[in-house]
Amino acid sequence: MTESPTWLDEHQQAVWQDLLTVVIALPSLLDRQLERDAETTNFEYSVLARLSMAPDFTVRLSELAAQCDSSLPRLSKVMVRFEQRGWVTRSPDPGNGRYILAALTEAGMQKVVESAPGHVNRVRELVFDPLTLTQQRNLGIALSRIAGTVREQLDNRK
Repeated sequence: MTESPTWLDEHQQAVWQDLLTVVIALPSLLDRQLERDAETTNFEYSVLARLSMAPDFTVRLSELAAQCDSSLPRLSKVMVRFEQRGWVTRSPDPGNGRYILAALTEAGMQKVVESAPGHVNRVRELVFDPLTLTQQRNLGIALSRIAGTVREQLDNRK
């Protein structure tokens, strides 16, 4: 016999529904802006941005996939498109040939630089502008705790 779940109270249900709206709709809104202004998707921009912040603009594909919460096959398809556009190069990791490195090219960095202002403005508009500074700090604290739990669960699936 299984136990009955402890249902969410009214407040928790309202928070959960708001979180679902953000988790589901926010990426779509960011996609629209990036597709319109930069001819790229939020996921693609995220990949480029992570490469732009990496030491030497280079990351192992397996690490990049984990950072982007992506499968290697999905990321590999994106890498093919990026290589065709001249935004990245891929090469074996000289320290361990079993791994492949993705490196952001000058053209890829230019794409990030060109795409960033519109993207940042949209993120500010949708996420930060509706909140006071105190609410932003509290959101950061809350999301950090939730993200920590989620990352821990993801790490445990290995």
